Amino acid sequence: MSSRRTPGIVGRWKSAALLLTLGTAIAGAALAGPGTGVGQASSHREAPLIAADPQVDNTDLYAFSSPDKSDTVTLVANWYPFQEPNGGPNFYPFATDAQYDINVDSQGTGKADLTYRWTFRNEDRRGDKTFLYNNGVVNNLNDKTLLFRQHYTLQELRAGKRPVTLVKDGIATPSNVGKASMPNYGRLRGQATRKLPGGGQTVASQAADPFFLDLRVFDLLYGGNLSETGHNTLKGYNVNTLAIQVPKSALALNCNSKRNPVIGVWSTTSRRTMNLSPGKQTASGPYVQVSRLGNPLVNEAVVPAGLKNAFNALPPSQDHNQPKVVAKVLNPELPMLIQSIYGIPAPATPRKDLQEIFLTGIAKAANGPLAVDLNSQLMNQDADKKRFVPAEELRLNMSTPVTAKPDRLGVLNGDFQGYPNGRRLGDDVVDIAIQALEGATPGHLIQALAAGDGVNGPGVPFAGTFPYVALPYTGSVNQAG
Repeated sequence: MSSRRTPGIVGRWKSAALLLTLGTAIAGAALAGPGTGVGQASSHREAPLIAADPQVDNTDLYAFSSPDKSDTVTLVANWYPFQEPNGGPNFYPFATDAQYDINVDSQGTGKADLTYRWTFRNEDRRGDKTFLYNNGVVNNLNDKTLLFRQHYTLQELRAGKRPVTLVKDGIATPSNVGKASMPNYGRLRGQATRKLPGGGQTVASQAADPFFLDLRVFDLLYGGNLSETGHNTLKGYNVNTLAIQVPKSALALNCNSKRNPVIGVWSTTSRRTMNLSPGKQTASGPYVQVSRLGNPLVNEAVVPAGLKNAFNALPPSQDHNQPKVVAKVLNPELPMLIQSIYGIPAPATPRKDLQEIFLTGIAKAANGPLAVDLNSQLMNQDADKKRFVPAEELRLNMSTPVTAKPDRLGVLNGDFQGYPNGRRLGDDVVDIAIQALEGATPGHLIQALAAGDGVNGPGVPFAGTFPYVALPYTGSVNQAG
C-alpha cells in the first residue's frame, strides 16, 4: 500500500504559524499574566494543537544561579506533562523527530545568541520478541535487561559560529518502571549525568514534576469563594527533564558576566512533518517550531484561546510587532475577573509596571515605574541599546547573590534572587502572580489574597545538588495522597 503524506500533528503547526499575522497577544500573555501564577504558572496542555502532542509540549522553565556552585547557572526545561508513573509498556520517551532547545538572549534583541539543542535516537532491542521495557532488574544504564534506551546529541549553537557538539552519544535516564525494576533510580541518573567541555554538566531524565499549584484555579478562580484550594494537583505526576549547568561566562554577552550579567531565557521545541503509512511513520521536511515557553503559564491562562497556537510558533523577537501585545499588558484580563468574583478592585490601568516586568525586564534605563536595576539586558554594559526590543523572556541577573534562605515569594518578600528575577524550583509563581497582577509591591502584599492557592511547595523535596529536580514518582497518581 502506498504511503501518504499527511501533516499529522506537526504539519498543522504551519497553519498555526499563519495566525501570527493576527497580532498574537503573546507577550501580552506573558505580561498580562504578570502574576505568573494564576496568570502564569506552567504550560501544561495550554494550547489546542500542543495538547495533542505531549512529547514536545514545554511545561516549565527554570533559570537560577546554582545554590551549591554559585559561579554557574542551572537551566532546567521540562516537557511531556501529566506522566502517570505506571504508563507502560512504552512509558515516556523524548521524540526522535524533534529539536529540544533552551535559548539565551544576552543582548536584549529577542533573538538567541546561544542555543543548547538536544536531539534523540532510539535503541530498541525488543523487536518481535517481547513487549517489555525491561526484562529484569536494571542497576546500570548498560544492563542487558534494559531493552529500550534513548541516546542524545547535545549541541551548542552560537550566532555566527559553527555548531559545537558538547555531548555526542549521551544516554538518557530511562522512564522509571518501578522499584522492582529500577531499585536505585538515583544511581541511574548519576550514570546518565555527563560532564561538559569547559566546565558544567548535563542530564536528560525523567523527574517528579517540580511545579506545584492547585489547578482548580480554572473553576472560576478556585470555586468562586476560594474553597477549592490546598491540593497540589500535580503531585504524583512526572515530566521529562533536560538540565544543564554551565559557567556564567558561557551565557554572558562577550563571555563577561561582570559587565553583562543579565540574560533572557526561553525554551522551544521544533518538529518535522510526518509521512504516514500503515504501521509506520517517517519524518520529513523542515523543522517547525511548535512550542515555546519563557515566563510560566503565560500561554495557558493569559493568551486568548484563538491565539494560543500562534503564540507557540512566534519567536520573542517578534513580540513587539504584535499590536495586541501592549493592550494585553496594559489592561490584563485577570484582575477584572478577580474583581467580578471576589470584589477586590482591579488596579488602575494602564499597567506599565507589568509591561516592564514581562517585556523589558526591570531597570532604570527602561524608563518604567519600577525604577530599580534588577534584570533587564539594558543593564549589560556591552549591549547596543538601539537594538533592544521588548520580548517575553524569563530574565535572570546572574550577579544577584545566592540567597542563603530562599523565600517562596521571591522579590515580593525581599528575596531578589527569586522570581521574576529568574525562576528557582521553589518559587511559588502562582501566589507571586496573583499578587503582582493585583498590584502588590515588595513588602506590601494584597492581604485578601495572601493565602494564595494554599499550595506552598512541591509534592516531594528538591535535591541539593544538580540537577536539583526530585526523582520521579513510582506510585499510581490516584494513590499519591
